[in-house]
Amino acid sequence: MQRVAVPGMPSTFSRDGLAVLCFAVLALALASAGVMLGPVPLGFGEVLGALSGHAETRSQVIVLEIRAPRVVLGAAIGAGLALSGTALQGVLRNPLADPGLIGVTAGGALGAVAAIVVGSHVAELLPEAARSWLLPLAAFFGAGAATGFVFAVSRRDGTTHTATLILAGVAVNSIAGAVIGLLIYVSDDRQLRDLTFWTMGGLGGADWRMVALAVPCIGVATVGLMRLTRALDLLQLGERAAWYSGLEVGHVKTAVGLWSALAVGAGTAVAGPIGFIGLVAPHIARLCVGPGHRMVVPAAALTGSALLLGADLTVRLIVPPAEPPVGLATSLIGGPFFLWLLLTRMRRDA
Repeated sequence: MQRVAVPGMPSTFSRDGLAVLCFAVLALALASAGVMLGPVPLGFGEVLGALSGHAETRSQVIVLEIRAPRVVLGAAIGAGLALSGTALQGVLRNPLADPGLIGVTAGGALGAVAAIVVGSHVAELLPEAARSWLLPLAAFFGAGAATGFVFAVSRRDGTTHTATLILAGVAVNSIAGAVIGLLIYVSDDRQLRDLTFWTMGGLGGADWRMVALAVPCIGVATVGLMRLTRALDLLQLGERAAWYSGLEVGHVKTAVGLWSALAVGAGTAVAGPIGFIGLVAPHIARLCVGPGHRMVVPAAALTGSALLLGADLTVRLIVPPAEPPVGLATSLIGGPFFLWLLLTRMRRDA
């Protein structure tokens, strides 16, 4: 790997490390902008004063109760989606894999919608402290069931067939969409309004309770996925070669499926389905740091955070005070990117 000399840094600091640092700075800058900018812009001094408790009441409410939880939640969800996409692309050796394309997001959405529509009857049977966990747990189990199903259907002779997995994901997306439509049909007016905005994906309703529910789950999943970098590198040699190298391929696939389901399910539960972050972020990371997962994984996580924070900031500023759902913005970015990626892959294989 070529090294670059950076003033004030050791000469061994690699170009890949510098790229990761740039992604971190970009994510931090967008997070700062997310706290400062909005219908009521705040200066840097006002934000610091609000964080330290020495600002006026209005600034403290805007920063601490509205914008800060939104930024924290957006950064965590973006990182979780990006890491899930990176791990799925690595374990399947397919750059088109994405939590949304193979049904993980749809499964999580189905679990969350079911919890919203029929969960009130279940919540009455649960202790008060456990009721707030009903929605993320339902989303996690929905995402986990979808992940397990598509992996089981696509596995033959000890090998996971990518084409079958993607087709199984299409089927899961279709079935989940139909069941979600049925649940929406039987929902009452209040549930219908909540579901209409929730299914578009957005961070507008973020608060510290959502942060407390989602961020620990995404954090645990992040640690679990980051520990699989060496296994993901071995899988690029092929499943058989990885197995001969001593890797428990089945265990790795199970771990990737579970951690991805936890990250995607938790994010989907509190923000709705947000597409294409898990597809776009890993590709941007690989373009900058190469194929090795030791650097791709942290770079993709930071890129995912930056992408979602940037998209959320854009929808907040484009037509204030109205806020289009951020899920629409990520789809407008990710859809053309996916088509470009697909056409590029077809030209290369031709």
